[in-house]
Order: sequence, then C-alpha cells, then structure tokens
Amino acid sequence: MARHPVTRRLAEALLTLLGVSLFTFFLLRVVPGDQITAAYGTAAGELSPDQVQALEAYYGVDQPLVMQYLSWLGGVLTGNLGVSMTSHMSVASMTAQALPNTIELAILAIVIGLVLGVPGGVLAASRPGATRDSVTQLGSLLALSVPSFLLATALGSWLANQFGWYPNGKGYVTLFEDPGLNLQQMLLPALVLGISIAPPVLQTTRAAILNVRAEDYIRTARAKGVPPRRLQERHILRNAWIPVVTMTGLQFGFLLGGALVAEQIFAIPGIGRQVLLGLEQKEYAVVQSTVLIIAAMFVLVNLLTDLVYRLVDPRVRAQ
Repeated sequence: MARHPVTRRLAEALLTLLGVSLFTFFLLRVVPGDQITAAYGTAAGELSPDQVQALEAYYGVDQPLVMQYLSWLGGVLTGNLGVSMTSHMSVASMTAQALPNTIELAILAIVIGLVLGVPGGVLAASRPGATRDSVTQLGSLLALSVPSFLLATALGSWLANQFGWYPNGKGYVTLFEDPGLNLQQMLLPALVLGISIAPPVLQTTRAAILNVRAEDYIRTARAKGVPPRRLQERHILRNAWIPVVTMTGLQFGFLLGGALVAEQIFAIPGIGRQVLLGLEQKEYAVVQSTVLIIAAMFVLVNLLTDLVYRLVDPRVRAQ
C-alpha cells in the first residue's frame, strides 16, 4: 500500500535534514583551524598541553567526533542549539534576532522579482520570436549574468557618491524600531536580489504560457469563439501561474540562505551573515545549528509550495 504523499514528503524532509546535519558537522572538522586557534590566534602555539586540554574541554572538542555529533544533535532535538563562545548568546536567541531580517529581505526581493519577471514573461510570450521577445530575453540574460556582489557594490557606491544616499551606513534598525529607515535600508539589497530572481521567473512564465497556449483545450476554446482577453485571463494565465508558484517557492527557499552577499555588503544582520561570522570565528555550534535552521526553512517552504501546488492544480492531488 502506497504511503500518503504528505507522509512521504515529511519522511524525505527528515532524511534531508539529517543529511545536512551530518554533512555540515563533518565538513567543519575538515576545514583547517579550530576554535582555540580562532580565539587565541598565534598565541595558541604558546599554550601548554594542560591549557590546550582544558580549552578543548571548554569548547567541547575533546570527545570523539561521533560523540560530539550525537551530543549536538541531542541538544538540537531538545531545543538547545548551542551557545556562541564569542558573544555568549544562545544560538536560538541569535537566530531569533537575525531570521526576521532575512525573511523580510527575502519577501521584498520576491515581490520585486515577481513584479519584474512575470510581466516580462507575459510580454515575451505574447509574440514568440518577435523583437519584444528577443529584447526581453536579452535583458533577462544580462540581469542573470551580472554578479550580485558587483551589482550591489556598484549601486551602493553610485547612490552614495552622486546623491549622498546610503541609509545602510547609519546602522541597521528593525522594521518595528523605524519602519521608514528600515525600508530604505532594505530597498537596495532587495532590489539586487530581486534582479537576480527576475530572470528565472521571467523564463518560467514565458515557457508556461507557451506550453499552455499549445494545449488542445486552448485551441478548442479559441475555435468556439472565446474572446481573446477572456481566453488569456481565465485559461492561459490561470494555468500558467502554477509553474511560477513552484519557481517562486524555490527562489524564496534559496534566499533564506543565499542572501549572504547582500547582507554582508549592506550590513544587514541576517541569518546568512550569522553563518559567515560563525565560520570566521570557528563557532561550530553557531554554524551547525544555523545551517540546519536554514535547511529546515528551505524544506518547509518547499513543502508549503507543494501543498499550494496541489490546491491550485487538482490534477496532482491524487498523485
């Protein structure tokens, strides 16, 4: 007897998270250096064996790797994500502060990406092979080719030099502290990320419209005299929106961990920047737990996207 699709997806999600936890844990141990070296720098070579042993016990790296992994995983399962030895804050508290900033940035970037990508895809699909199609796809290719860090640096420098406008230099404020300043600080990084999201959304929209337009029921509706505007809105666009929903969910999941470049350049204390700082300081607990949270968020977004897909498209509900 086949398992329920939701049950199967949940089982796959748990296996994915387990794999991420194993990969992240052991990959960190392969990278040269440790927390003692990161904390003491060149002075770590002057420590006595007893001091090194005491510090290893303090940082929890004196046990075999398997025991370290099981101890950390057991803590995660009980809600203990570990403690940062640098800031002396729990990883849970650090994530609670950083994650909302990344989610806000991701939402704004998705909105910008949809505003740019969906109309562009509709325009390109209106006349395949025509000038508007070629120009739109060329613009999409150029937007996809420009590295995010280069676009972010160029935009930030240009606005600061030409207009003296660089709100991110004032120190980050949350949406609740100062909504106006916060939105100004989020505008440029969201625009940079939105421009990188727009090309795949545009291409997905274009391909979906062309695929739906080639379906037999569209030709039948056209033969029956259904008005072009009604045909476009109620039949073509409505069914073409389904792949766009899937693409949007995937892009949102990637943004939760992939906004690192924008967060670093524009000094946004998001979850990606938290991972980067943890790597620089060899904070094993910070990196392991934060990466696992990012993976869990990505899996959750994909599960929700799948559920929305099933609600929108009755044809896949029975699968």
